[in-house]
Amino acid sequence: MRNLLRLLAFDIVAPLAAVGALLMVGLVLGWPLWWVSACSVLLVLIAEAVAINFWLLRRDSVSVGTDDEAPGLRLAVVFLCTAALTAAVLTEYTHWTTPDRDFKKDSREVVQIATGISESLGTFAPGAPSNAIDRAAAMMVPEHAGAFKEQYQKSSADLAQRNGSAQATALAAGVEALGPTAASVAVILRVVQNVPGQPPSQAAPTLRVALTKRGGTWLVSDVVPIRA
Repeated sequence: MRNLLRLLAFDIVAPLAAVGALLMVGLVLGWPLWWVSACSVLLVLIAEAVAINFWLLRRDSVSVGTDDEAPGLRLAVVFLCTAALTAAVLTEYTHWTTPDRDFKKDSREVVQIATGISESLGTFAPGAPSNAIDRAAAMMVPEHAGAFKEQYQKSSADLAQRNGSAQATALAAGVEALGPTAASVAVILRVVQNVPGQPPSQAAPTLRVALTKRGGTWLVSDVVPIRA
């Protein structure tokens, strides 16, 4: 009975587990060409080892699993099988959790950029009228930065004439859509305007910020108001 269990464990189950682990790695990776070549070589080596082992079993009635004088071979079998299973588990974990980590990272990044540019576009200081739009332009795609600056100057011209100021604060922001290279974020602002001689006025505009990913960096491509 003891020899039968050792035969099953070391001569049958261990090679099958190693083969299954190698195939699982291929399935997770989508069978790239380099793994097809490596896996083919490893499977051939396992098949040859199993064939030689059972040939010795038929000839000498002793296999790797039942040979009391070769504990080192059984240790090697256990080590190789464990290495293959560990590689499969680590590959699965890394491959299946990476998209979730990337999604969370991109979500945080696009929200931060969207709130930052929304606050910059809603802020105006008469002493430094270009500071806010310069901060916003740094977050935009280069081809749209000029148009945003012109629009900002037109919208803030009235405040500039009255020596007023505006301060925008993001109250809430949420991702509407997120893909590998494009995203959309809705931002709710609170804008407080101060004009000398008048009481402060408040507004709560909602903006939709469209972003695109270029070279691994998220940039704003458009900002439009969301109308009720």
